[in-house]
Amino acid sequence: MFFGVTSRSARGISAAVALLAIGAVGCADAIDSAKAGAKKAMRQRSVFSLTPGDCYNPNSGATASQEFSVEIVPCEEAHKGQVVGEFTIEGESAYPGDDGATKIADKQCPVNSFIADTWAVPAGVGLFYYYPTSDTWKTGDRAVSCTYAKESGTFTGSLENKSLSADQLAYLKGSNAVYEALWNNQPEADQIEDDLAGYKEQAEAVSTALNAHVAGLKSMEQPETAKLRKRLEETAGAWEEAASAGSIDDFYIAYDLAFTGIDPNQTVAAREELKLATTVPADDAEVWAD
Repeated sequence: MFFGVTSRSARGISAAVALLAIGAVGCADAIDSAKAGAKKAMRQRSVFSLTPGDCYNPNSGATASQEFSVEIVPCEEAHKGQVVGEFTIEGESAYPGDDGATKIADKQCPVNSFIADTWAVPAGVGLFYYYPTSDTWKTGDRAVSCTYAKESGTFTGSLENKSLSADQLAYLKGSNAVYEALWNNQPEADQIEDDLAGYKEQAEAVSTALNAHVAGLKSMEQPETAKLRKRLEETAGAWEEAASAGSIDDFYIAYDLAFTGIDPNQTVAAREELKLATTVPADDAEVWAD
């Protein structure tokens, strides 16, 4: 017998074994595919019954019956998004439309009650909403689910911030309130001259939030945090001056100092000291880069 030479019977046996192996692999693939399909089907949930904390994947190429459902997955698995809050639209007699629903969600989504530190959100993950359509509105649907999702790709793990220290929570609570006051009270008019009263109301809201933030930092003696507290005290004064400005010129002078004073880049050293995320979110960085 020579190595490298296979007898006819051996070749026949080898061919039969190969065919059986191919058949076995085919069956295994079919079984795995069926299991995966069943698993996905069991994980389906209506978008109308999402709850904060749910991690999910939208149904790609959804049929009409799948249009209002998503696949709920364990957060340890790769997923496109996670529900971080919910609320009910109130005070709207008519359907607000896509733009109107989005504006309402921008102001009312209770994101910070779930994600204490939005700076820790992975890159590319942004805020999205599931809100009523014109058809579901007619049936009484007013629910909005607020989600952080990745438009391209996936991420793993829950976005919920856990195991934060008292100092970290106090800092984040105050800081989040300041920027909520700023953006939730942003007047519709782009020019201050067109709505001075609205901008003064915004300034009043920010100054109130800043004073509360400063008060929350008083028990923290870390050097960088103490420096930030002193700077924010001065900034709160500038916002108060803007809120009480008697003219547009006076408002501009105060507002310039006030807005610069809450530049998030100036908080990085204190955040590092408190062992919080230190990368300024891209949207915020763009606003204060101008």
